[in-house]
Amino acid sequence: MPLNQVNVVAIGGGHGLGRVLSTLSFLGDQLTGIVTTTDNGGSTGRLRKRSSSIAWGDLRNCLTQLVDNDSVGSQLFNFRFDGQDELGGHNLGNLILYGLGQVQSRPLDSIKLVRRLLKVRTPVLPMSETPTDLMAFYPQGRCRVGELSVDEMPMMPKSLMLAPLVKSLPACIEAIENADIIILGPGSFLTSIVPPLLVRDISNALNNRKGHCIFVENVTPEKSPSAQLSLDKKLEWIEENIGCLPIDSVICQDTSVTSDKVYVHHHDLQSEETSHYHDKDKLREAIESCAKQNDLLNAVNVT
Repeated sequence: MPLNQVNVVAIGGGHGLGRVLSTLSFLGDQLTGIVTTTDNGGSTGRLRKRSSSIAWGDLRNCLTQLVDNDSVGSQLFNFRFDGQDELGGHNLGNLILYGLGQVQSRPLDSIKLVRRLLKVRTPVLPMSETPTDLMAFYPQGRCRVGELSVDEMPMMPKSLMLAPLVKSLPACIEAIENADIIILGPGSFLTSIVPPLLVRDISNALNNRKGHCIFVENVTPEKSPSAQLSLDKKLEWIEENIGCLPIDSVICQDTSVTSDKVYVHHHDLQSEETSHYHDKDKLREAIESCAKQNDLLNAVNVT
């Protein structure tokens, strides 16, 4: 199954999803990104406090990962203001998307306009157009709200939910239904990968998928409570929280990682320039190898 002949959906947030989209950008409109929109930190968090909106930062990052880093558009949207004044720390791309969100009828219209400006062929979709936040519940009865609070906790939450509950876009569901390959991660487990799975129509679509779903593990341990979990414990946590396990196989750097639930593909994924980044060529080869091996497994099952 050559990658240039398939439809791929990548789901997540932060730099992890941007890395996957950049890696597979040659697919053009055969690739769709579904982006987590619950971030409440940094420039995005400040903008959300001014006016209720979805988190724009991860969307901006994913859009700019799909264009040439040296292009004027990429430099413009990634420009960050210095200083301690009101603009200090803000990302210009976030401000542009936020401003468009105030004048456009819906967030998707703003994203489509930016895609045209940057000449991005790949659809990049928010997990929902309705603002929502992460809410974490802990065994002792404590509750934390917001991505920043969740990642700062020293222990794993018993469960996560979105507040308020939101619906996804029909385009997200259609992309999942038509996907040959679905990719979750890499990125922060609790705050990048899990939030889209908490959108009920996304988790239902994943549960009824026809495509093969691959979970891409981080190449280095993340600084969050989920770093304490084995792979199978992560899978069990997902299943308990969303009512299904929408993962068929895992791509992992660490050769000691095994699973009783899914097939684990071990690959060297680490970038030589930045140790916590996935090398794009290695990641593409790993995804293609996983897809080819899945074809073989399906053929064996049929016979």
